[in-house]
Formats: sequence, C-alpha cells, structure tokens
Amino acid sequence: MSKILVIGQHADGKLNSGIAKVVNAAKAIGGDIHVAIFANDGAAVAAQAAALDGVAKVLVVDRAGNDDYVASAIAPQIVALTQSGGYSHVLAAGTTSGKDFLPRVAAKLGVQQVSDVMAVHSATSFDRPIYAGNAILTVEAPAAPAIVATIRLASFQATGAAAAAAPVEKISVDAAIPTHTRFVKLEAQKSERPELQSANRVVSGGRALGSSENFSIIYSLADKLKAGVGASRAAVDSGYVPNDMQVGQTGKIIAPELYFAIGISGAIQHLAGIKDARTIVAINKDPEAPIFEVADYGLVGDLFQLVPELEAKA
Repeated sequence: MSKILVIGQHADGKLNSGIAKVVNAAKAIGGDIHVAIFANDGAAVAAQAAALDGVAKVLVVDRAGNDDYVASAIAPQIVALTQSGGYSHVLAAGTTSGKDFLPRVAAKLGVQQVSDVMAVHSATSFDRPIYAGNAILTVEAPAAPAIVATIRLASFQATGAAAAAAPVEKISVDAAIPTHTRFVKLEAQKSERPELQSANRVVSGGRALGSSENFSIIYSLADKLKAGVGASRAAVDSGYVPNDMQVGQTGKIIAPELYFAIGISGAIQHLAGIKDARTIVAINKDPEAPIFEVADYGLVGDLFQLVPELEAKA
C-alpha cells in the first residue's frame, strides 16, 4: 500500500487552499496520507491540515526559517523525511513555491519529477498536459525509490472536511541546511480580493486596456463580482500589472466557475491557463479573435463601453 507525503504549503498562518486538492489527488492514488508542515511554529497550520478528509496524520517540523519557504532549505528536510519515513510518493501543489522546491527534492532522491498531474490512473500512472495543454501524456513512473509529483490544482476538486481531526505529531528531521542561500525579504501585494488560483470568479484584462490606469475598470468589475483579478502575458509585459497576476502557461493555471477575458485575444499560452474554467465570457472588438473559439459567451465591441454596462447590471 502506498504511503503518501503531502507538503502542506502555507503563508501567514494559513494552509494553502490548494492542499485540499492535493489531498484529493492523493486519495485517488490510495494509501496512508500524511501532511508535512514545515514552519517556525506550525501548530495553527497543522490544525487546518488535520481537518481535511483523507488525512491520516499531520507531521510538524518546526525550525527557524521554515516559514520563509526557501527552496534550498526546505528540500533537504523533505528528502530526509521521505527517506526516514519510507514514503512512496511526495506530492506538492503546483504553485510557484511547489515548482521551486520539489524539483530539488526529485534531484536529491535521484528520480524524475512528474509535473502537473491532472489525472491519476494508478499509484504509478498519471496524466499530464503537454504542448500547452493541446495533448495529454500518460506517464508511467518507476515506483522506487519514490514518486515525486506536482499536482495541477485546476484539475482536482478540494477534499471535504473530516469527521474527526487527524492526529498531529511534532517531529525533527536530520538534514544539513545549505548556507549559500538566505532569505532577505518578501515583497508581495496585499489585496482583499480572492487569491487568483482559488477564486470562483476571475476577471482578466489584456493589452487592449492600453495602460495600468485603465485597468481600474477591471478592478471595479472584479470588486462588484467579488472576483479575483488576472491578466494576459501581453498586459504584464506591457507593465500594466505585476507578473503575479499573469494567467496562462507561463503564469497561473486556474479553474474558476466564471472567467471574464476582457481585451484578451486568446493566445495559445493564455488558453492553456483557462481550459478548465467552467464558463468563459469574452469581450473583444475583433470578432475573429481566437478567444471566441473557447468562450461560452462572447461580446463583440468596445470594452470601455461594455464593461461599465456589465458592472451596472451585476
């Protein structure tokens, strides 16, 4: 039977919402599921992980500096825990941090990472997208020494709440932490809007907005809909918004219930990030824009006229 280690990524004392989806992927593999919390003081985050259905145990590794999630410091600890605990699988959410530290884990274990798992066929067989999501590859991974994989959050539903909380155990790991990398500071934009990858509704703007000032109509509609805000790569490259808002193959892959693509032409790398959205609404003045090929609803016209009208009716 598989023994699965899920890395419980967290920030500001809150478990990443995507971990509930990773646990669901682990349930599809089958076996004992343990969630590992690496933190300065992980008690509060561990309690959140213990409340997820399917989790058999939560392991807390408290160590100064773990809250910073520096990949070079976290990876050796995960490797040590994997080896000492005899885990068959190591899973992490396919977030920016997951894509940072997990390849190091795979390298240290001497295995090839399975990236962007979107379906589980068995304990060793998985589907992942290739060619910007235009083809699906089935991967058969060697079982030993361990399977290391990131989970495509857009492809899994979150597991529910457990009937009873899983036990929480504080442990220590024997791992040498490199000193060549150190945490200096974190610069992040604070927002009351929903986080992009977990939002049920997302409003994204493209280069057609013309400036960062004009992005105010995107923010306004998003606030009215209580939605997250995204952007196309072209809008990010033009400097209208920061790159943490980018949606697409080279940005964030999302699966909201409702997605607004405003002034976005529909380049293939953008479509790769929204393929799993339930309903797509596109607004573009070009009736031949590729975005209309995937949109459930399309409005052809001037976005500066149509968006305020939508907001008024929202």
